[in-house]
Parts: sequence; C-alpha cells; structure tokens
Amino acid sequence: MRLLIVSHTPHYCQHQSFSGWGATVREIDHLAILFDQVVHLAPVHSGSPPGSSLAYTAPNVRVRPVTPAGGRTLFAKFGILLRAPAWMAAIREEMQQADVIHVRCPSNISLLALLMLFVRREPRPRWCKYAGNWQPEDHDRISYRLQRWLLRLSGHGAAVTVNGKWPSQPEHVVSFLNPCLTRAECRQGRESLPRKELASPIRLVFVGSLIPGKGADTAIRVLQHLSNESARFSLDIVGDGPQRPTLERLALAEGVADAVEFHGFVTRDALPGFLERAHFLLHPSRSEGFPKVLAEGMAFGTVPLAGAVSGIPQLLRETGVGAAIDPRNEQGFVDAIRQFVRDEDRWKESANRGLEAAEMFTYDAYLDRVIQLFETNFDVSLNHGHPSGVAGP
Repeated sequence: MRLLIVSHTPHYCQHQSFSGWGATVREIDHLAILFDQVVHLAPVHSGSPPGSSLAYTAPNVRVRPVTPAGGRTLFAKFGILLRAPAWMAAIREEMQQADVIHVRCPSNISLLALLMLFVRREPRPRWCKYAGNWQPEDHDRISYRLQRWLLRLSGHGAAVTVNGKWPSQPEHVVSFLNPCLTRAECRQGRESLPRKELASPIRLVFVGSLIPGKGADTAIRVLQHLSNESARFSLDIVGDGPQRPTLERLALAEGVADAVEFHGFVTRDALPGFLERAHFLLHPSRSEGFPKVLAEGMAFGTVPLAGAVSGIPQLLRETGVGAAIDPRNEQGFVDAIRQFVRDEDRWKESANRGLEAAEMFTYDAYLDRVIQLFETNFDVSLNHGHPSGVAGP
C-alpha cells in the first residue's frame, strides 16, 4: 500500500540524500511501518540544512521535491501563484499512484491538495491533519481560516485530525495526539527522575525557535522576576532564530545575562540532557497547535508551564501536569514557579504524572491511533509492523 503525504515541511538535499524538519521526519519514519511505500511531496530548499533537520532512516520513504514559494511580502505571495500549477501537476501525478493520501495543514501547498480532494474521488482513504490551533481566539491568516472552513465540510471525504476537543466538532473531525517519543526515551526519563530534586540552582529551560510570539523573551523576564528569590535560578535557551541578538540584549538589560545560556540548535540526541537537568519547561507561546516539546519535557520529569492556547489547557488539566497560563501574563508564570518551589511534593507529583502522560505521545501509541482511524473511517486495515519500516527502540 502506497501513502502520499503532501506538506510544506522544508527539505534539503545533500549527496542525493534528503533531510527535513526533525520532528516531522521522525514521525514519518515511524508512519512508514504501516505502508509498503511512503511518498512525501514537499518543498526542497537550496543550501545546507539547519541543525533541526534529520535524514530519513526508513528505507521505504521517497521525497518528491517541489520548488518552494511563499512568504509575507506581496512579491512572495505572487510567487505562490507562479508555482501553483507545477504543485498541482505533481500532486495529481502522485495521487494517481497512491492508495492513501495524507494532507498536512495549514500551508499553501496543503490548501491546493485539499481543494483537489473535493474534485477527485480516488484514492478514497484520505486523512487531513490540521497542526495549528483549531479554534484560535484571535484572527489569524486568511488562508488558515479558509483551510479550517474547508476541513469542517465533508465534501473532501477525509478524516480530519486536530489538536484538542472542541464544541460542535463535526463527526469527521477527530481529536488526535501527535507523537514525539520512542520507548527508549520514555524509559530514559523514568530512570532519570528519581535522581532529580527541586534544589538550588533551579533550572528553567525554553526549547523552540527564537522568533516573535514563541515566548523566549517572556522566559527571560520571568527569570528576572525570580532573581531576588532565596533560591538561585538559571535559564537554558535551546533553539535559534532571528530574534536571538534581541534576546541576548534583553538578558543584559534585565541583569540576568549571567544566568541565561543560549545553546542554539542542538541535535535530537542532545535534547534529553537539557530536559533531564531542568525542573521547569517554560513555553509561553501565543500561537500553537500542541507543541511536542511539552510531551518531551514531561517524559523527563520536567514540569511544563505553557501558554494557555489551543488544546494545551485541556491536556494539562486532564493529566494534572504543570499549568497553562495566559502567555501575556509574566507574573502568572512567576507565581506558578514560586508555588511549586514552596511545595516540593506538589512539584514531584506533577513530574510523575508527566511521566505517565508522556506514554500517550509514543510512536507506538500513535501508530495504534492511525490504524484505528483508518479502520473506523474507511474499513482499511494497515500493515502494522511491516518489515520494511523502521521501529523505535
């Protein structure tokens, strides 16, 4: 059985080998276990891949490259119109050979693929994933709103998976947890938690892109508010982006530069080391679907304090882990940290609950959900454990 994936995930090609955004590549490597072949149609950029990229390890994954286009400027948007015919031709060609199609929204290329689903009947098994905030409080891009409107309709014939549970959710729109953890990573987290104590220095960690809206600036100001506490606090910032120079200047201006360390992009293998050492994961982002780093932090007993957007408050409330806080409320993050520090038993309980909740985000649990999705919606049985796939340890 052949799966076609259409997404905007940036890819790079070096020495005839493709790499892409690490979180997506890991997910597709595991998803390939269920299929004989996976074709990922996605934009391929020139230049060297960033540190967040990974190469595919599943031997049955093939990348179908298309030319990238898009951006915020009027000229960049005009470029989308120029590329759209070639995108549609490539999607049509691959759809004719596919048994199953998976469209990952929101993006410009996924919008085209979604529109094509309304006019093409084959392949019948089809799955659309909306990775962003399904019901944002603030208005976002017109194209995002259009894609959510189209996905709520039933004419595309797809099962739609979203982050969180929402009122008046159509029957074909399914709440779905996305994966980010291997069994080995969960086991490593369980083994490391007994060695972790809530003692000075109390380590905060931020993991993410250094771009406006993700909240690294809030994390620095939270650290400044805690600088007069009896306990000593530190902040590791893991990730990179155009905002880094501004954030470095902010740390100096707030007088906490000595307690903040910028690590840039780190390899996937290096990330658990930061999460093992940290007591709290700060993620005051203002726009999210469900950030996988929250689950990764929970797997290592790092208590998440995250922006109350999308399905984040629902999951943290249901699992009893950490806290969801208005991302604009710096004092709310400060107060939450102080409350946990004053009650170590409460912090320990939250950390332990995080270990339990992390099991829902393993690739094994994800594959079970995918199998159920196709059996329920299309009466299609997928090949769980196909030998050509790659299984997590």
